[in-house]
This record gives sequence, structure tokens and C-alpha cells, in this order.
Amino acid sequence: MDRSAILRLLHSATSIDAPAAKRRIVRFRHYSDYERFLLEWSNFGAEEDAPDAVRHLPFIEAFSLPVTSELLAAAPAHDLWIENDPQVSVHAIVHKPTVREKGIPWGVQEIKAPLAWSTTTGHRVKVGVIDTGVDFSHPDLKQSIGRGINLLNRGTLPHDDNGHGTHICGTIAAANQVHGMIGVAPRATVHPVKAFDHNGSAYVSDIVLGIDWCVRSGMNIINMSFGMKTRSKSLLTAVTNAFNAGVIIVASSGNDGKRKSIDYPARYPQTIAVGATNRLRRIAPFSNRGMYIDVYAPGEKILSSWLRGKYNEMSGTSMATSHVSGAIALLLAHRPGLTPTEIKAVLKRAMLPLRGTKAPRQTGELDVMRMLQAVER
Repeated sequence: MDRSAILRLLHSATSIDAPAAKRRIVRFRHYSDYERFLLEWSNFGAEEDAPDAVRHLPFIEAFSLPVTSELLAAAPAHDLWIENDPQVSVHAIVHKPTVREKGIPWGVQEIKAPLAWSTTTGHRVKVGVIDTGVDFSHPDLKQSIGRGINLLNRGTLPHDDNGHGTHICGTIAAANQVHGMIGVAPRATVHPVKAFDHNGSAYVSDIVLGIDWCVRSGMNIINMSFGMKTRSKSLLTAVTNAFNAGVIIVASSGNDGKRKSIDYPARYPQTIAVGATNRLRRIAPFSNRGMYIDVYAPGEKILSSWLRGKYNEMSGTSMATSHVSGAIALLLAHRPGLTPTEIKAVLKRAMLPLRGTKAPRQTGELDVMRMLQAVER
């Protein structure tokens, strides 16, 4: 690709037509073109009009930037892959403030996590939570939070301004047995990766940057309680790279009640796709279901930590996903070194059949004790 084409791409990010431009991810068929773009971008960045809208995605050797329709039509197809950089949403549908119930939340009890704590508590397992951040001051999470990153504002801590991320972190690893709640893996460490804004929205490029940070920072598990309807080659590349690096990715299937389809990235085979169940051990009405689901877990009316030290009850496949991430943390602390493929196989061997005549037979509900037993077989 010639230098002028590269410069046209860069200038499109700062052109007067930028408001009419759509954010897209640009990838290069030839590594030499990627290197050339990287060089031009660094030179361009020295100018006063450096394009803040240009995001470098080194994990997939790509850039995200506003690209006008005219430039898209003129882009050399033989040199570039250009796809939309769509928005992704968190997978929670209901939340209401609530007072803390005494004892262990029902979902943590349901998957039999407390029975495993004499054997494993998730010690030294690192869980990257790509979400809205976390409430660092929450008394139930103070012992559980490790170093994270704020991708929306690099100079600040990944503080939660939505609540969803704090809720997810609580289910995975809350550790305040005397005065608060306790999560599935109370001695695991959650590392908040703030990619989502206060509305619970993010771009795919934010997710790619989050996955990149998790892999480079040595996360064992990545919790992805979000999704979108459209496939993305860029997101698939990032997920595949993380999978190949040995990182376990747990992803929520979505809350549309669909029987034959689930959201991305849960639909990618490199992830563990999670559906939601209710207290009756039936598939929750809102949960996507079907052949793409790897395991179900409690996801209806789940109580967990919230902003300003409070608690909220939420429903969604997001909540189910955090139970599975916590359970895998228990498994990894007990048997370090298991690969993503091995862990998925253990989960599938250990599932408890669901209730209901229409319940799928090829999958079931998470059961921590069966999982720990299955790994010994």
C-alpha cells in the first residue's frame, strides 16, 4: 500500500467530515503495511492536530479510527481489511437496590462452591473482568481487587460509574464473611478492566485493548459479561490470540430468550459460553439457549455488591457468567496449568442435568463439587 493511501486514512480521522465518519477497524494484509502505518501514525502524532480518535490495537496489528464512506469505497481492498467497530453492551436486564441477605448468596450456594472451600478458595488465580470498572471502596471487595486499567481514561483508576462491573466482581470473589457477602472464589483476585462507559457500552476496539491488557498482565481467566449480535473478525482474532496464550475466556450468551442463537463473543468456540438458570434449576426465560451454550449457571435475581458500598439484585446471563468464572478460579487454584480446552471438557463432564422436560440433554448446570471430582478422573 502506498504512503498516500496511509496518509489519507490518518487525515480522515481529523477531517472536517469526521462527524459523518464511522468508527472502523483497519487491518493490513501485509505486515510491512502495518509497520508503515505505525510509523506514519507516530510521525503524525508529533503534530498539533494529532488524531486522538486513532486507537492502536497492537494485539491484532490493527487501528481503530473514523473512516468516511468515500474513503472506505476508495480503500485498496487487496491491501486492507476494514470492518465496523461496533458497540457492545453488558448483559444485565434488571436491577433493584436491596438490603444484604445474611449468609451466602443463593447462586453461590446453588453451584456448591462453599463445599469446595476446604479444598480450594481460588488463591493466586487472577481474573480479568472486562466491564464498567469496580467500586474500590466496597468493604466486600477490598481484599479481592488487584491492579487494573481504565481504557477510557488512562490516567485514572478503573472506577465503576455504572454498577455492573462491581456486581460481577462481587459474585466472583467478594470476601467479607463477617459483615458482608462472599463470592464463589473468595481468595481469587479480580483485576478490573474498564472498557465500558456509564451506560454499559463499549466499542469492539475497547474490548480488544482489554483482552490485550489481560494477556500481557498474566490473567488466568477473562470474564466477558457482554455481547453483540454481529460477528467481528477483529474480536475473533483477539479472542483466538488469548486462547492460544492459555487464557480461559468466559462469555455470557445474551438475554434475548433465543433458542438457536447466542451473542458474540460467546458464540466463538474459543470461549466458554454461559446461559442462565433460576432457583428452580430451569433455564431462565430471558436466557439464550441451545447448542452453542457450554454450561448454565444461576443468573436470575442474583444479589451482589454495588456502588457506594451497597448491594443490588440483578438478572442476566452476565450474572451466570461470573459464577462460572469464580468456579474456574477454584478449579485452577486446585489444579494449576489446565488449558482452556481441558477446562471446558471438565465443565462438560461435571454438569448437573437441568430440570424441565424441554431442558437440553447435551448441557447442564454448573456444579463445583462434580467439577473438582471430574478433574481427578
